[in-house]
Amino acid sequence: MRSLALIRLNLALLAAEPGAVISRIGMPLVMITVLRPLYRAAIGDQGTTHAVTGMLVLFSLLGLSIVGGSLLTERSWHTLDRLRATPASPGQILTGKAVALGGVLLAQQAVVLGYGVVALGLRVARPDLLALAALAWAVTLLLLGAAAAMTVRSHSELGAVNDLGALLLSTLGGAMVPLSLLPGWAQTIAPASPGYWALQALGGAATGDPSAVLHGVGVLLLVALAAGLYAAWRMNRGWGRSRLL
Repeated sequence: MRSLALIRLNLALLAAEPGAVISRIGMPLVMITVLRPLYRAAIGDQGTTHAVTGMLVLFSLLGLSIVGGSLLTERSWHTLDRLRATPASPGQILTGKAVALGGVLLAQQAVVLGYGVVALGLRVARPDLLALAALAWAVTLLLLGAAAAMTVRSHSELGAVNDLGALLLSTLGGAMVPLSLLPGWAQTIAPASPGYWALQALGGAATGDPSAVLHGVGVLLLVALAAGLYAAWRMNRGWGRSRLL
């Protein structure tokens, strides 16, 4: 019951300020349309797949600001401290956030991938594996966003960390520029980016490569587990309390 109440609250908060959600869902469609011819000229038939999955990874990483901002708003309103004083556990508090915010992340992926299939002729050999990859990526994003919100002290810090982190991780992961076109040193460190494994999983589903999908999903879930444990620890130890000036 506690989790259901938190879910209803978070859905209401998202509905009250939909601007960020709309931009994170709409902007990838513009970028895909503009950049697709460039990717096709650079890497041939795989250009459409990379345009769709690359922009999806980039803008979903930028969408971490929605996840982190939601938790950070609770801190600025001092409602997170009140939630922590209730019988609700850190896991329940995060679950209440996760269901509403996870719906946003899954909607973003559904719209972007659906646009690629319907409007651009993206071929998906294994839709079932694509759904698995999308779900694993959404879970990873949720918990990374929670970890970020439990670490920074203000919305400005979150914005800086999120923007720089998203651009760095997506670039090194091969989302903005195909991995084969990156310098050798960048290709070497690319697996350190969660975006790399998201691209592996999503691209593997499009081409029908179960091994690539399962490998990518496995790494993403390990990243998600580490981020979730860290976020819960910070909240449980009191580091999640509001320290905003």
